[in-house]
Amino acid sequence: MLFLNFNSLPFPVLDTTHLTLRKIINTDAPVIFALRSGQQTMQYIDKEKIASIKVAQEMIQNMNNQYQNNAAIMWGISLKGTAPLIGTIGYWRIEKDHHRAEIGYMLLPDFWNHGYASEAISCVLDFGFDILKLHSIEANINPLNAASRRVLEKQGFRQEGFFKENYYYNGKFLDTELFSLLQIYRPKK
Repeated sequence: MLFLNFNSLPFPVLDTTHLTLRKIINTDAPVIFALRSGQQTMQYIDKEKIASIKVAQEMIQNMNNQYQNNAAIMWGISLKGTAPLIGTIGYWRIEKDHHRAEIGYMLLPDFWNHGYASEAISCVLDFGFDILKLHSIEANINPLNAASRRVLEKQGFRQEGFFKENYYYNGKFLDTELFSLLQIYRPKK
């Protein structure tokens, strides 16, 4: 049974070998702004870049409201023993009736290619399958995002679909790749 009221517990802080995943708070707004306005970080995120720290603060409030409403859970990623965020990860579009959620993640470019994305994803997959009792987890990526594809495949995700021109953004139709991981197919640790 899916744990329907995950917000009834204190916000779950998750630790890995190198990372701490924690609640995103208002003082994290500069990093959220950097993630959501940066050329490199937004290259494959087909959404408008945010324009200000104020918008980042509103995003944080929205993330926390979604958590309170059992609609999503987003963690800030920091290096273990440090406070500043290096990225975000979480579940949104949680489909409780279907025991399914979509995972999303972003890291600041200085922290790419260090294995942090894989480490954070692995930890959040454990939480999703073991605590939330999800049956499957999906990820949608821009087909040009080869790095994200590699990270997902490393975690056992399989491409389940390629949608041709299914997403309209910035005056053009874009393609989407859909990946999914069923709990029973998750690689053993």
